Amino acid sequence: MSNLTVEAVTEALKDVYDPEIPVNIVDLGLIYSIEVKEGEVEIDMTLTAQGCGMGPYIAQQAEWRIAEMDDVEDVTVNMVWDPPWSPESITEDGKALLGID
Repeated sequence: MSNLTVEAVTEALKDVYDPEIPVNIVDLGLIYSIEVKEGEVEIDMTLTAQGCGMGPYIAQQAEWRIAEMDDVEDVTVNMVWDPPWSPESITEDGKALLGID
């Protein structure tokens, strides 16, 4: 039985940070969906701004982090812009880290 679950992938993605913001990409609300099927992981994520120069770097970090997990055979990270990211996407943990109420 594989330990590869959406929850495990979500937890692993908490190790990936936007270099400009000291909050992980999960708590920033950048992860829109995660699908796990027989060793294949597909992630839909966005960025805080469409022109963010760090986008390719962040997507690569996310892909590498998931690729290190046991039972992962393939990782696809899709950049999506709909719906656009907004500060309302930040989790309660993320807001606490940023000092936002």
